[in-house]
Amino acid sequence: RVFLRAVNQFTSVLNRFFLDQTNFELQLWNNYFHLAVAFLTHESLQLETFSQAKRNKIIKKYGDMRKEIGFKIRDMWYNLGPHKIKFIPAMVGPILEVTLVPEPELRKATIPIFFDMMQCEFNFSGNGNFHMFENELITKLDQEVEGGRGDEQYKVLLEKLLLEHCRKHKYLSASGEVFALLVSSLLENLLDYRTIMHDENKENRMSCTVNVL
Repeated sequence: RVFLRAVNQFTSVLNRFFLDQTNFELQLWNNYFHLAVAFLTHESLQLETFSQAKRNKIIKKYGDMRKEIGFKIRDMWYNLGPHKIKFIPAMVGPILEVTLVPEPELRKATIPIFFDMMQCEFNFSGNGNFHMFENELITKLDQEVEGGRGDEQYKVLLEKLLLEHCRKHKYLSASGEVFALLVSSLLENLLDYRTIMHDENKENRMSCTVNVL
């Protein structure tokens, strides 16, 4: 809790003194995001790993601090404005870690950052695409699922939110929809593959491997 208060102090200082065009400090903002993500994903805050009694006790006294810092990460991302492009693709992995935390409100609040990144690269890269973001998300997703993170609910929510945002966008509706469905099917195959790795049946394992490839 003390640490969270300190991080909240950093956010106000960053917004006040290091955000405008002349004083923007890339390394400082980068450090902030990595610090906030490290805090949010710290094992001592992963409430679903505790017994119900311990979880209730922590929530009663402190609330779910992951949500508090997660919403702050979201707000800080949107505050960046035109500076966002400097954080793509480097921030894709850390934001993915945040969205994979199994807390529904946190996921709903942070998954739309992915769409914002797509839109940002599309607008500022000069190439009219979001290939850097796309490649990074696919690579990191593979690593995270292999590391045991991700679940069916995440797959459903990711596809739903990406499709909703893309379909509303004049220029990203077609390519965005293709990407959202691609990521969703990849995630499904990765989750199947992770499950089947402990299966004795070699044919099942082979078929899952082929699907992922």
